[in-house]
Amino acid sequence: KMPNLKVLQVPNAGYDDAMEFLRPGITLCNGRGIHDDSTAELAVGLTIASLRGFPTFVRDQDKGEWVNKNYDSINDRKIGIVGFGSIGSTIARMLSGFSVEIVAFTQSGRDNTIAISELDKHLPTLDVVILILPLTKESKGLFDARRLSLMKDGALLVNVARGPIVDTEALIKELNSGRLKAGLDVTDPEPLPKGHPLWSAKGVLISPHVGGNSSAFEKRARRLIESQLDLLAGGKPLNNVIVAGN
Repeated sequence: KMPNLKVLQVPNAGYDDAMEFLRPGITLCNGRGIHDDSTAELAVGLTIASLRGFPTFVRDQDKGEWVNKNYDSINDRKIGIVGFGSIGSTIARMLSGFSVEIVAFTQSGRDNTIAISELDKHLPTLDVVILILPLTKESKGLFDARRLSLMKDGALLVNVARGPIVDTEALIKELNSGRLKAGLDVTDPEPLPKGHPLWSAKGVLISPHVGGNSSAFEKRARRLIESQLDLLAGGKPLNNVIVAGN
């Protein structure tokens, strides 16, 4: 309904839900950089919370029970980050304060990362796998039953990317078997319906897609929008262009 629209600026790093609104001539820009700190922070938080048993602590507190138990530390873990763009590299930077080994994966294997096509042979060695790659035809269902089965026993899967990258039914089976754990900020379907079996699966911590939704968002969003408007007014090329219009 906006025939003169020339630029569509979305506030997210992911842009899959904007593609249906494009038409010839419209430039699409994503929000690369806006969510880096918030989403990376949540990825690290979900990792630590899942490993150290925070969900159990909360349930025990609700029951007024003091249960002292040994849990896994994030330290001395080998952590794979699948998708090593702006947010992925921020996750790595935040993790650098811990005694961990980081293994970075990208689609092309650029900048000394490992190509995602080589993922299968590395999965059995990873203690934690953090997903932060865009949803594309190639990444949809990337972590299906076969690939989940390649993860080492007791490994943790953290998804702060998009829900459909993981096969939900296959993940539920792995969780309920006790072989894998998961920290999920995104799910498939989403929002996750009340009564869905993922809610009650063993060893899963779920947050309601709040990766970028923190107090750090607005200031960074305003900064990007102001910069884009300045470039537009000056007739200069825009940043974060995903699809270039005419």
